[in-house]
Amino acid sequence: MDDRAILESISDGVFTVDPEFRITYLNRSAGEIIHIRPEEAIGQLCCDVFHSSLCENGCALRKTLAENRPVIDLSCFIISNEGRKIPISISTAVLRDERGNVIGGAETFRNLSDLKKLQSEIDFFHQLGDFASRSSSMQKMFSQLKAVAGSTATVLITGETGSGKELLASTIHNHSPRRDKPFVAINCGAFPETLLESELFGYQKGAFTGADRDKPGRFALAEGGTLFLDEIGEISPAMQIRLLRVLQERSFEPLGGTKSVKTDVRIIAATHRDLEARIQQGLFRQDLFYRINVICLELPPLRRRREDIAFLTEHFIHRFNRLMHKDLAGISSSALKILNAFDWPGNIRELENVIERSMVFCRGRMIDVEDLPDYLNGRAPITTSGSSIRRTVQSTELAAIRDALQNTGGNRRQAAQLLGIDHTTFYRKLKKLGLGDLPPDGRKRGKKDTVKD
Repeated sequence: MDDRAILESISDGVFTVDPEFRITYLNRSAGEIIHIRPEEAIGQLCCDVFHSSLCENGCALRKTLAENRPVIDLSCFIISNEGRKIPISISTAVLRDERGNVIGGAETFRNLSDLKKLQSEIDFFHQLGDFASRSSSMQKMFSQLKAVAGSTATVLITGETGSGKELLASTIHNHSPRRDKPFVAINCGAFPETLLESELFGYQKGAFTGADRDKPGRFALAEGGTLFLDEIGEISPAMQIRLLRVLQERSFEPLGGTKSVKTDVRIIAATHRDLEARIQQGLFRQDLFYRINVICLELPPLRRRREDIAFLTEHFIHRFNRLMHKDLAGISSSALKILNAFDWPGNIRELENVIERSMVFCRGRMIDVEDLPDYLNGRAPITTSGSSIRRTVQSTELAAIRDALQNTGGNRRQAAQLLGIDHTTFYRKLKKLGLGDLPPDGRKRGKKDTVKD
């Protein structure tokens, strides 16, 4: 069987081009995918046949011929002759004659339509308004969100800086009976105590030098709606006392005022601090904690919800395309692997900044490795070797499994459910990653240590 017969028998699309990028060969599968007869494609420019999302600025074949190196498993899409958008994965190579002279390029591509459809069906996806996640670690919180939004109870949102606490707070407000009233946010850690008091409660004319008019505070501005107190763990003990009184009596006095003003606002507070630890240290009042901790929602850091990295990246690219008047098609698989391997100490806010910065410097149709900040490349150097990719995947799986075991107190069956995989598959991964004899804290199990099933 000659080489052409082999190419005609495989399910992947294959075509070759000359140095002018005119098609010299197109196999049967490629013709079936884009709905064109191979003989009709011969002699045409490949961009006129495939209409790929990379054709205009990020042509993989052009890059391969210019740099004399292959492109492996790059995701993009093509437009068929019927006008249908088809997701594909492509690989390219330089084509040489018997004497080693470059005579063109070759490209193989795989139709990912069925895979994309299956992925959309099995993706573990939660959404309420603009707040969305694919992470199984968010399952419990999403199951509570509609009930929380429909209530009038005070909410405390905890989570690391940049994890999306204000977006969650605004989502709760937007799905509450108060949605038609204001949502007002204030970062309590951004103001000194004296200024924070006037920001919250307002002041009346003559309250201090320069107060030449009445000014409403955030409580007055949020009347009938929701007041979001971000970084509530940063306020001083004196301000904690005044805030506690407002929450108890549902009234406040503006600076310089002599009469109490009734208030009807729902309080949503947020902090990246461990408030119970601060209570033990005498830095936060226990009675105020009980007032704001009626319902507690914990936002996991991005490193514990890695399933969201690709989803959020796509969201940010779409948003910055609009703001920057660009038309990027997405991010390369190599660059996405780097994002997935990073721990994101700045959480979603850091990822957003990285995507914005990368789009500023991106000159192709997709964000690629060279567009990412250097510190990301330093943390997770990319290579085309299969062993390196396997190590990256195993490292990610290892972190996710450890977090799941930690969150379930070592219960492996519950940890499997948390990750959304079958428990037998989970046990097999434990053994493969060398965790079969480890309790959740990572120590080698001794006689007294057990891991629960």
